[in-house]
Amino acid sequence: MAFVNWFKRNLVVIAGLLTLAYLLLPNVIVTVFSFNKPNGRFNYEWQQFSTDAWKDPCGVAGLCGSLSLSLQIAFWATLGATALGTAIAFALVRYRFRARGAINSLIFLPMAMPEVVMAASLLTLFLNMGAQLGFWTILIAHIMFCLSFVVTAVKARVMSMDPRLEQAAQDLYAGPFQTFVRVTLPIAAPGIAAGALLAFALSFDDFIITNFNAGSTVTFPMFVWGSAQRGTPVQINVVGTAMFVIAVLFVLASMVIGNRRNRRKA
Repeated sequence: MAFVNWFKRNLVVIAGLLTLAYLLLPNVIVTVFSFNKPNGRFNYEWQQFSTDAWKDPCGVAGLCGSLSLSLQIAFWATLGATALGTAIAFALVRYRFRARGAINSLIFLPMAMPEVVMAASLLTLFLNMGAQLGFWTILIAHIMFCLSFVVTAVKARVMSMDPRLEQAAQDLYAGPFQTFVRVTLPIAAPGIAAGALLAFALSFDDFIITNFNAGSTVTFPMFVWGSAQRGTPVQINVVGTAMFVIAVLFVLASMVIGNRRNRRKA
């Protein structure tokens, strides 16, 4: 009876932990198989423990080149989408203008639209414009589909801001630029950062839109897909594991910094 009562009290926590374990299971498998030494081309069955792939992560031709290209595209797409998305979010929240309601509705279309439809539409646009498919078409496409996610994240933060803080800064003779830099921007920063991180992850991970608009350019997701047809090299697991560890460390660092700030405020 005591166990049943304990289980009922902690049911939500147990369900959350099981869900988290289920979500992390693929990452664990990728990490484990990054130390595998397969006999054949496919890294699908455990054969022998080895660190050879970790010693030479660029041992597969084209892997590090495609990874570098994906990181570059994700970086520039994040900058472009964050800058435009932040401006659009502030405009939609702070200003009243014609077609504001329609724009608010249209901003969600890229999020709700199937990627293959958007990919085909962008390809049609680029072909009609006579653009050469490659780095720039991928970058433009990524900025366009990441934009909605940034607008949504920043808009939610801006809507929750207390306008009295900005009014107080103006009462203390702060100009518009000073008010924005010292009051508005720091308050909106968490939403902007969330939108930027989401844009980076979406851009780096995208395959469908990239595949339609890449031409002969090969990004890391396209390289992984192509390798899976011929045989999956262990180095792909190494790169995936390294990126997962970096993301976890980044989150932990953010939590530590946030806790220190809260302690200082307290």
